[in-house]
Amino acid sequence: QVQLVESGGGLVQPGGSLRLLCAASGFTFSSYAMGWYRQAPGKERELVARIRVNGFTEYGDSVKGRFTISKDKVKNTVYLQMSDLKPEDTAIYYCHAHVLYRDFFGQGTQVTVSS
Repeated sequence: QVQLVESGGGLVQPGGSLRLLCAASGFTFSSYAMGWYRQAPGKERELVARIRVNGFTEYGDSVKGRFTISKDKVKNTVYLQMSDLKPEDTAIYYCHAHVLYRDFFGQGTQVTVSS
C-alpha cells in the first residue's frame, strides 16, 4: 500500500531554514508526481510545491524563491528545502502523491516559525 512518511519538521526562528523529507513506498516512485501541502490552524490545506515525473517544479505564490522541492529516485524520497522562513509558514506539512487516480497524504510534520 502507498505509504508517505514525513520528517524534518521543528521549531525555527524567522529567517531560518529547514529541510523536510518524505520517504515513499508502495508504488513506483518514478512514475508519479510528488508534492508538499501545508495546513495552518483555521485555514484550508494549500499546495506548497510539486515536482512532476519529468522534474518540472511548481510552487505556491507565497513560497516562490524561498522553497525548493527535489527528489531522489534511488532513495524514493522527496525533499522540501525551506529558506527565509516566516511566521506565516507555520503549519503542518504533508507529503502528497496522486497514484492511480487517488490522493495520498502522509501523517504530516509540524513546522513552527517563531522567535
